[in-house]
Amino acid sequence: MKKIALITGATSGIGEACARKFAEGGYNLILTGRNAEKLEALKSQFEANGTEVLLLVFDVRNREKAAAALDSMEERWRHVDVLINNAGLALGLEKEFEGSFEDWETMIDTNIKGLLTMTRLVVPGMVEQGYGHVINIGSVAGDAAYAGGNVYCATKAAVKTITDGLRIDLADTPIRVTNVKPGLVETNFSRVRFHGDDERADNVYRGIKPLTGNDIADVCLYAAQAPAHVQIAEVLVLATHQANGSIIYRES
Repeated sequence: MKKIALITGATSGIGEACARKFAEGGYNLILTGRNAEKLEALKSQFEANGTEVLLLVFDVRNREKAAAALDSMEERWRHVDVLINNAGLALGLEKEFEGSFEDWETMIDTNIKGLLTMTRLVVPGMVEQGYGHVINIGSVAGDAAYAGGNVYCATKAAVKTITDGLRIDLADTPIRVTNVKPGLVETNFSRVRFHGDDERADNVYRGIKPLTGNDIADVCLYAAQAPAHVQIAEVLVLATHQANGSIIYRES
């Protein structure tokens, strides 16, 4: 029987890349997101290649809808092997004392509370069945703050400590927990951060060859496919010319 990977924020970027990579790796997929049309398009593509797909349309910020969606699953979908907590975003790059309350709330509710919601809803089933793997998509931004990153960096620092705490809590079980921390990845991330300003978003990747969603998906699949006694606890993945969250060499 095929394993099952549940991926949040699966309609674009790292989430979509993970869906494709895990499908290629022989997994069936539970894909979640807010955009039903995009999810349906992905489902059609995957099923044409023999991957079974269950779609759950909800926003991870809405705990009640998330719980209702998971409760609606048939029994055969309830045995999740891998949970990839990918849904997340950055909004704005203002100084902290000039930031948007709305942007802060959206980041905190998605990046921290949404991840906690999915963990709380899925991991008890993993403990009961005696197998499973949680992969949280963190960020290099969680290692140290950078200019304008303030609240976003704080949310990804929270992802690190939440991931570490979960690993401690699950140490007496076979469940593995991984924090994957990407640096610059060229996805829709920067367009979301700058509220659709394409020019400003494109400048983020100027002069450097950034990572792609596929690069991060490769790491996630590697961690999931490691032998059962091997726990890839944390992986920092950077573009070759990126040293940390703020030091980047750009060719002119």
